[in-house]
Amino acid sequence: MADDCRRQGFELERRIFELDNKCASLRTEKQDDDYLQNASAILEKLKSFYRQGGESSSLPKLLQDYTQVILDITFYEENKLVDQEFPEDCSPFKIQQLLQDLTEPEVLAGRLAPAQEVQSVLGLEVLECLYWRRGALLYMYCHTLHQRKQWIKKNKATFLKCLQEGVRYLMRMLQVRNSVKLNDGVVFHDSATANFLAEGIFSDTHLLTMMYIGEMCFWAVKYEDCSVDSTERKEDRLHFRDIGTQILHKYVLACEGPLQGQGWNTENAKEILSILQ
Repeated sequence: MADDCRRQGFELERRIFELDNKCASLRTEKQDDDYLQNASAILEKLKSFYRQGGESSSLPKLLQDYTQVILDITFYEENKLVDQEFPEDCSPFKIQQLLQDLTEPEVLAGRLAPAQEVQSVLGLEVLECLYWRRGALLYMYCHTLHQRKQWIKKNKATFLKCLQEGVRYLMRMLQVRNSVKLNDGVVFHDSATANFLAEGIFSDTHLLTMMYIGEMCFWAVKYEDCSVDSTERKEDRLHFRDIGTQILHKYVLACEGPLQGQGWNTENAKEILSILQ
């Protein structure tokens, strides 16, 4: 057991110092970036912890801080890709690297704290953020690719694969928290809040996620009938039309119900629904 704890501590320590080198390199590009500054400050705290010697009981907190560093550094890198409008030559590699980086905290938590659930180690909001960031990255990438008609003609299978991965990540984000059952003995003084929680809508980000899923499903339906990927089993494919219809119905009901007048637009969602149904 002691050897396992030391091995776990060493693995996390190694990754922290690797991230510190990466952060220092990125800060040479933009010294005053807020996200890189925050990542650097957390890394200093983590390095100090290891220099002074730390207890294994601090593992969840270490993993949470480590994850925040990942989120900050990758956010800076994502913004560079967005500002450059996802260059065709390097974007596929960089996106896969970002997805791998944003997956690592969940993998490490499962490996270093196997007796605990990942969401208990990282926290619900952090786990949601990891799924959201991966899904939103693929949404932004696909949004850009969707405007490159000639590229899609030559790369339909790649485009559909990105859409499928993105929708899966965003759906996982919506599933991190269990929706609140109204008969669980919980008393609500606001029926609108109760209905939101019952549908699994806990924040503006959850609503935006639903719209992203709807748009990505629409793009997939538009192109999937024209492309058959023989390497993927039919039963593994998402039912984009059904998923998009179900999610956008919930989105429209929320925005035109309790959230009416709060700035949420449903025109695009309704237009997509008219095509998907």
